Amino acid sequence: VSQRFPPRVGVLSGPTFAREVARGEPAAVVISSQDAELARSVQQAFAGPTFRLYTNGDPIGVELGAALKNVIAIAAGVCTGLGLGANTLAALITRGLAEISRLAVAAGGQARTLAGLAGLGDLVLTCTGELSRNRRVGIELGQGRRLEEILASMRMVAEGVHTTYAAVELAGRFEVEMPITREMNAVLRGHKSPRESLRELMERSLKEE
Repeated sequence: VSQRFPPRVGVLSGPTFAREVARGEPAAVVISSQDAELARSVQQAFAGPTFRLYTNGDPIGVELGAALKNVIAIAAGVCTGLGLGANTLAALITRGLAEISRLAVAAGGQARTLAGLAGLGDLVLTCTGELSRNRRVGIELGQGRRLEEILASMRMVAEGVHTTYAAVELAGRFEVEMPITREMNAVLRGHKSPRESLRELMERSLKEE
């Protein structure tokens, strides 16, 4: 967004479900802008007893973290739909964050942004929260439903589907390795079953973390 509009643009992102914010439950987010004065003014305007904002100068990292976490959330849902447990989910979230960070840095973002609220925080929420639409898509895929049926039955948009397709293209452009994203792309397009993709991820060549 910041590349298409003047510098006085801010991005508000973080681990929040709107329903919980509306109920006044404590939450923390990031306001990111290349204009530090703008970020501080938004921080002051929106901060309250139950809503805490941190400023950040890396809108690219924040934007990519916000978008790409939905891809990993679909994968997390698939694991749940397959009946897999906490070990699998923890590994997926950790390796998913590594993928997101690689692409964000290649696109001009900062790795430390992805370790904060707009990266890790939002990722954990979306991969584990019951209100996550993208996680719900993954659960139903893991249970054997077709993507078209799942999307037709939803009342709200699961943006992670189209984000997956775009992420694969972006990863190719920047020559970034994103194995989880690539396998989710194959599942969403009907080229592989969830179990096939999981097996291929686990059978990849061994390497250093």
